[in-house]
Amino acid sequence: MMIKNVALETVCGITSKLPENSRPEVAFAGKSNVGKSSLINALMNRKSLARTSSQPGKTQTINFYNVNDSIYFVDLPGYGYAQASEHVKAQWGRMIENYLYQSKQLKAVFLLIDIRHKPSGNDCMMYDWIRNHGFRPIIIATKQDKINRSQLQKQIKLIRETLQVEEDTIIIPFSASTKQGREEIYEIIDGIIEKVS
Repeated sequence: MMIKNVALETVCGITSKLPENSRPEVAFAGKSNVGKSSLINALMNRKSLARTSSQPGKTQTINFYNVNDSIYFVDLPGYGYAQASEHVKAQWGRMIENYLYQSKQLKAVFLLIDIRHKPSGNDCMMYDWIRNHGFRPIIIATKQDKINRSQLQKQIKLIRETLQVEEDTIIIPFSASTKQGREEIYEIIDGIIEKVS
């Protein structure tokens, strides 16, 4: 995948109507501070188009990035942010669920899990949610550079077992700093674009 042009095209808040895009969409879900913005920036070859923050819970909207006028990268609000009120958390949950339920162009959902830790209860809930909306989540195990190579298979096994994923579920270890895993993600996205073109 060659990135020629990217633009943040639509930002949807809690009361916004979702755009009716004519191009395919791939969505990125993950808890706050899992490295979602860093992943999206790495995929778009941009340093800071998706806002990264040391303050988790920054993405409180659904952001649609038009990539090469051929596909949308959809950045969903981070979940599980402890400092957010229950009311706000419930609103984010509704936004994500509405999007999964209503989008006519959504072709794949990437679920980001921090490779260093056992998936949380929220991660398991999100995995089940995505499945219940008819999608098979592709797992991106972020922060791969933060563990020793010898730990890699053990941590991937932990993710598989905790989420109780199907046997053929794709899990891609990814590092925003080394770009490890980016080509595998591009391949999946290229396959989606080819299918619809």
